[in-house]
Amino acid sequence: RRRIRDGRLTMKHFDMGGSSKTDVVVCYMEGIADSELVKMIEKKLTEAKPKSLTLGFQSLAESLIRRGWFNPFPKIRTTERPDTAAAQLLEGSILVICDNSPQVMILPTSIFHYLEQTDDYYFPPLTGTYLRIIRTLILLISVVITPLWYLYLEYSEVLPDALLFLVPDDPGALPIILQLFLVEFAIDGLKIASMNTPDMLSNSLSIVGALILGDFAVEVGWLSPDVILYMAFVAIANFAQQNHELGYAFKFMRMMILALVYLFGVWGFALGIVLFCVFVSTNHTVSGRHYLYPLIPFDRKAIGRLLIRTKKRDFDEKNERTDLKG
Repeated sequence: RRRIRDGRLTMKHFDMGGSSKTDVVVCYMEGIADSELVKMIEKKLTEAKPKSLTLGFQSLAESLIRRGWFNPFPKIRTTERPDTAAAQLLEGSILVICDNSPQVMILPTSIFHYLEQTDDYYFPPLTGTYLRIIRTLILLISVVITPLWYLYLEYSEVLPDALLFLVPDDPGALPIILQLFLVEFAIDGLKIASMNTPDMLSNSLSIVGALILGDFAVEVGWLSPDVILYMAFVAIANFAQQNHELGYAFKFMRMMILALVYLFGVWGFALGIVLFCVFVSTNHTVSGRHYLYPLIPFDRKAIGRLLIRTKKRDFDEKNERTDLKG
């Protein structure tokens, strides 16, 4: 209310959780948000009968959205920033606020919305656009960089001389495929250790632990320096976007493609890319629109606004509404 002093700002209250009796509020801008989607969310909240919402928005999200365990891609965005929440309301999104939770849910969302960050609007348009493009490229490269490198190693005899630098001089004592999977698990181990370490030591533990373990593994011959290099890029790419659930979705896709390359070679890589596209393309948003909107169905104006940071100015509400209605 302090950021949006508009009579169209609407908040509807729900009492959910048989044991917790948690207050849940649906917040949207009347006339800007998709009215059909508002009714759908209100209906789901009314019909949902969770025993309690002790885990806040996560318990509520599982009650709102049913999805297969095999598809790791997230369908809900969350934020703790008031400026982000206010901006999304004005652009036609719907917020679901759960009592005792510092985060609010933003609905609906597509995979392209995770490439946007509020900080982009604190930079000039050119800088904001550059950051979005780099963020997108880093995420896409992180999915295929290790499977593609391993595929090159498997067919190194047909590589041109200009690409022979990709073949490591010292492959290490362990098979390359095993090294890649071990480092994948080691990165997650360091993350878990960092989360359970006091705040003043967590950053030091992550950096020192990675340096010591990586250097030690190379010195004793377990790992190849090339494996450390490529996995370092993967580790950095995980922080290129803010949603950890999306980061793990890309991680699972990368490991799946890597396993298929090991089993079937070139055909495995092609199959992995096809399965990756299937996982993404078979998803749908809360409103039923395609998870890849505005790419599928193609909307030139909408995808332009998502990928290009335009000048922040007053715009026609109807046009903006079509962008984030998905």
